[in-house]
Amino acid sequence: MTWIALSDADGHHFAPQGLDRHPEDPPLIGPREDDLLTRGSLVIETRLPTTSRPRSLVFYERGGDWPFHLSLQAIPGGGLILILYQGDSVLHKALNPSEMGRLDVLRLTYSWDAPARWGRLAVEQNDQDTLFVTDVPRPCPLRAGDVRALFKPGEHRFVSPDVIYMALSNDIEAVGPMPTLLPSTPVATPDGYRPISKIQRGDVVLTADLEIVPVLHKITRTMVARGTAKPLHLRAPYFGLQQDIHTAPDQRLLLSGSEVEYMFGHEAVLTPVCHLAGGPSVLPADCGLTVTYQQLLLPEHEPILAAGTVAESLYIGRLRRKPQQLAASLLGQLDRHGLPDHGRSKFPVLRAFDARILAERRVA
Repeated sequence: MTWIALSDADGHHFAPQGLDRHPEDPPLIGPREDDLLTRGSLVIETRLPTTSRPRSLVFYERGGDWPFHLSLQAIPGGGLILILYQGDSVLHKALNPSEMGRLDVLRLTYSWDAPARWGRLAVEQNDQDTLFVTDVPRPCPLRAGDVRALFKPGEHRFVSPDVIYMALSNDIEAVGPMPTLLPSTPVATPDGYRPISKIQRGDVVLTADLEIVPVLHKITRTMVARGTAKPLHLRAPYFGLQQDIHTAPDQRLLLSGSEVEYMFGHEAVLTPVCHLAGGPSVLPADCGLTVTYQQLLLPEHEPILAAGTVAESLYIGRLRRKPQQLAASLLGQLDRHGLPDHGRSKFPVLRAFDARILAERRVA
C-alpha cells in the first residue's frame, strides 16, 4: 500500500512512485492519460458546513468519449451527496452523517477494486468513534489523467476551503480504529521501557496500574500526515512524560488527580491530545507527507505507560459484533472470535472545552 497523491491548503503532491518513496523507484501508475488505476482509495477529510442549500465541497468534470464526473456536496440538514460517473457507470450515494451524532470533521473513503467488481464507501467521525460503511458494486477503474487533474488546480476542478485534505492510495485503505503512537514511542514492560516497534503479539506490557497483560495484536499503518493524522508534539514533563513524544491527534491520555475528580466527578478521564493543543504542553510536530503509527490491542482496553504518561491502548468497542465494519478495519483478517469485546469505555471522554479548561488549570 502506498499513498501517491495529496492535496491540501499547503500544496499539491502527485508522486507516481509513492509519496514516501525515492523518485527513481518504479511508478505505481502509468504515465499516459488513459492508463488505469484499477485498485485504490480516495480519501477526503472535510469539515461539514452548515448550509441552507446544496454546497459543493469537491467538484471535477471532464468530457470526451469516456466522460468523468466526481462531486461531493453538503446539503441542508447535515447530509452529503457523492456522485461519481464514468462513461455509463454511475454512483450516486446520499449520506446522512448527522445520524452519527454531533458533526465536526468527517473523513470519507471511497475504495475500488475493479477486477474484483467490488467497492466500498465509508464515512467516519473520529471524535465520536462512529463509522458508516456500505458496499459499492461494480466500480470502474480511474484514468491516470483524471487522477492527476483531481490533485492539482485547474479550470475543471473545485475544492472548498472546508476540505482539509484529499489523498489517493493504490490499495484498499482500512477504516475504523487506527493506531496513534509513533514506532519509537517507549512503552513500559516488566523488563523496562521498549519502543512499541519492538513489541509483538504475545509479549507482555505494564498497565497504568502496574499489572502485567498480554498483547493480543499490534496494528501498524502509514497515513498521510494531514488533518486528524497530523502528529502532535507532547512535551515533557507535562502529563508525567519522561521525554517528548509525538502522537496522532486522536491519541487519548488518561488524566487523574484531585482537580479531575472535583471538576468531573470521576477519578480519571480520557482526553484526546488534540484537545490539549494550543498551550506549551502540546505543539504541532514537524513531519513529512506521510507518518507511520502503531498501537497495541489489549484484553480489556487497559491504559499503558508511554514514556511515563498514561495513554489509551487501542479501543475497538464491540467491533467483533459488526461483521461489515470489522472486515473494513485493520483487524479484518483476524478471526473475530479471538478479538476482545471492549464494550463501553469505563472512562468518560472529555469534550474540547472541558479538556482545555483542565489543561489550563494544570499548566497554571
